Amino acid sequence: MYIAMNRFKVKNGSETEFEDIWKNRDSKLSEMAGFREFHLLRGPVNEEEGYTLFASHTVWASRDDFLAWTKSQNFRDAHKNAGTTKPAYIGHPQFEGFSIVEGA
Repeated sequence: MYIAMNRFKVKNGSETEFEDIWKNRDSKLSEMAGFREFHLLRGPVNEEEGYTLFASHTVWASRDDFLAWTKSQNFRDAHKNAGTTKPAYIGHPQFEGFSIVEGA
């Protein structure tokens, strides 16, 4: 199993807009081999720095399946308008990928 996450620092006041973008997108993840599940996670609010932390969380059968997604037309189509929402968050999303530790 492989878990892929992107962390987003969403500007205070833009949380609903950010969530709606994710709720209404046409990702076509379910068409991809090895895709298991997706969750958008809402984390803590950082009042000092003016953002709410979010993470997109996908579970894949393998890292190779995830990498195939990132090279697919479905991926390009799902991310083609990503730049239009950039003002809603601070900085670039931070990617984190995790492989399962068997037997743990």
